[in-house]
Amino acid sequence: MSRKRPQNGADSRPNPKPLMDLSTAYWGSQTLFTAIRLGIFEGLANGPRTSESLARTINTQPHPTQLLLKACVALGLIKEDSIGFSNSDLSETFLVPGTDYYLGNSFRYADDLFSTWGRLQDAVTDGKPAISPETYLGGKKENTTHFVYGMHNRALAIGGAMTKIVDLSGRKKLLDIGGGPGTLSCLFAKRYPDLRAQVLDLPDIVTVAAEIILSMGVSSRVSTIPGDYKKTEFPATNDVVLISGVFHRETEENCRKLMMKASDALADGGMIIIIDIFTDAGNAGPLFSTLFGLNMLLTAEDGGVHADIDVMSWLSECGFENMQITPLPPPMPHRIITGYKDVVLGKA
Repeated sequence: MSRKRPQNGADSRPNPKPLMDLSTAYWGSQTLFTAIRLGIFEGLANGPRTSESLARTINTQPHPTQLLLKACVALGLIKEDSIGFSNSDLSETFLVPGTDYYLGNSFRYADDLFSTWGRLQDAVTDGKPAISPETYLGGKKENTTHFVYGMHNRALAIGGAMTKIVDLSGRKKLLDIGGGPGTLSCLFAKRYPDLRAQVLDLPDIVTVAAEIILSMGVSSRVSTIPGDYKKTEFPATNDVVLISGVFHRETEENCRKLMMKASDALADGGMIIIIDIFTDAGNAGPLFSTLFGLNMLLTAEDGGVHADIDVMSWLSECGFENMQITPLPPPMPHRIITGYKDVVLGKA
């Protein structure tokens, strides 16, 4: 049905700019990814440089390099003055390797998935992930390393906030299910000197995690368990079970099963901590969470996203009490759900 122009000459059509911005959004992300891959931000870390000088360092051609740098200037990633190009404060903080807040590995993982998003139609049509999870969970060493270190980079910020929110005072034994790099366990161990933790994840994942745990200086109290959380028996009598970034890979049925396994692995009165990206009730927002659900559709057999209120209900049905939802401070999209094992159920 066509939309007719009003007789007074006014145009009631909505502005198409949001659609135009969406259609070219990947131009900006690919500019960022390419600059990271080429080492542009590392090359500019020591002060302003001309495009010709930088091109010689990163082994690229001068004219295309200048075009890329100018695009980075427009995106706010790089500054330009009469001397040359230099990193913006944003890039200097988050995109220079070796700095405390480096997020480059996280973006390298997103870069690895760039072409995968072009297969979204196939995933929706066929109901199958566009790539095999083994691609980044052990099948390809480079991709697995990007994935685990990317999780580590993000978890440093997430854990910094999380350890201020979640109180583990007096708790001695933590089981970190699907713990990836083990970063959260390490940060809790640093905050609570009497706490010991075990990180359970796939063999190729914990191989990389062991390097990270050692680098964080808590390898005497944080260890790894190679295994599959769906099949591997959990150690018993834990004070805390932490499940981070797992539910978005699983169906409701599998989440419920994991909750019951966690309950069995907890001592009476033990604490469960679930941290993930959740939607609001109804699953239609926030925007990042809904798009993240599509990302998981592309990369995991049962990938998606759950509403936090639904997860609370499942916990209650599994015998947990005193549940609470706590969002992490922006811009982190994660939410923490905590609960406690019902003592009566635990003694049954």
